[in-house]
Amino acid sequence: MSRDSDEPLSYATAGVDISAGEKAVELIKAHVRSTFRPEVVGDIGGFGGLFAVDWKRYQDPLLVASTDGVGTKSLIARLTGRRSTIGIDCVAMSVDDIAAQGAEPLFFLDYVSIGKVVPEEIDDIVAGVAEGCRQAGCALLGGEMSEHPGVMELGEFDLVGFAVGVVDRAHVLPRGVRAGDRVIGFGHPGLRCNGYSLARAALLERAGRDLNDPAWDGAHHSLGAELMAPSVIYAPAMLRLRDHAEVHAFAHITGGGLPGNLARVLPDHCDAIVRRGRWEEPRIFSEIQRAGGVSDEEMEHVFNLGVGMTAVVAADDALHAVDTIRAAKQDAWVIGEIVEGHGRVHVEHER
Repeated sequence: MSRDSDEPLSYATAGVDISAGEKAVELIKAHVRSTFRPEVVGDIGGFGGLFAVDWKRYQDPLLVASTDGVGTKSLIARLTGRRSTIGIDCVAMSVDDIAAQGAEPLFFLDYVSIGKVVPEEIDDIVAGVAEGCRQAGCALLGGEMSEHPGVMELGEFDLVGFAVGVVDRAHVLPRGVRAGDRVIGFGHPGLRCNGYSLARAALLERAGRDLNDPAWDGAHHSLGAELMAPSVIYAPAMLRLRDHAEVHAFAHITGGGLPGNLARVLPDHCDAIVRRGRWEEPRIFSEIQRAGGVSDEEMEHVFNLGVGMTAVVAADDALHAVDTIRAAKQDAWVIGEIVEGHGRVHVEHER
């Protein structure tokens, strides 16, 4: 048995710095408290978060839960040193999933795993989580950070989250999708949190681009800044639309793109037709496609192509739905319709 020294081991010499973790907790307290809703009971530091739900507001309440992460977007955050918005992405992935079922997000918890705790880096990450919670109108009820020396490299981290919301059973979506309905697209300016492995392979590996390069010829911002554009949080606009129009379904456009996710809300007797060309696709997608020689079909199944959320609404409500979403400061368009079919999504090109 070999030993490097006869000095006694400690957690710190093994790579875990408890004092750094304690400092990080002190730094993030103000961020967390800034998200508290009146239903939050207690303060930071308990073994679990407490949240008092006023069940009298609902006829037949159901809790809706979702968990998700930021994928390899965390690698771009690490390479660019831009950690202050990755938390918004994490919140968006989960709260928009539960809002897609008609639910109001109530609270959120995060989990940060990191190679080495640097309090200021944790502070940046959690500040973004708190901002996302404020945008979504939910409380950051708790979280965890875990140091992984020997498993993750210095500066390497991963971020995942967990959201809980509530909806009346009578308002759970999808419900009532039928032929003749219209598909409304909510605009998104960038990749959101999906397709980063393909984007890196095309832009950084095959095209040899640098994250400090201009995003494209003539761009006034870097490729790194473009790839780190934070995800839009749609939940408030979705709840507003649900209250002002006959919404039959929402589909969150994440991995699988429009074909994979819109199909999830279709009954077996309906198809959806989506027409590309009815919205302006952000430049970054054509840059990825050109750099990697990626086919149209692959692009449609990997990326959101500028539509981060869809709503299926009654035909008579389509234009009103667009106006309602735009009044919530989100871009929106009628991008397709529901027809008789077999539960499939067809993407057509309209130029």
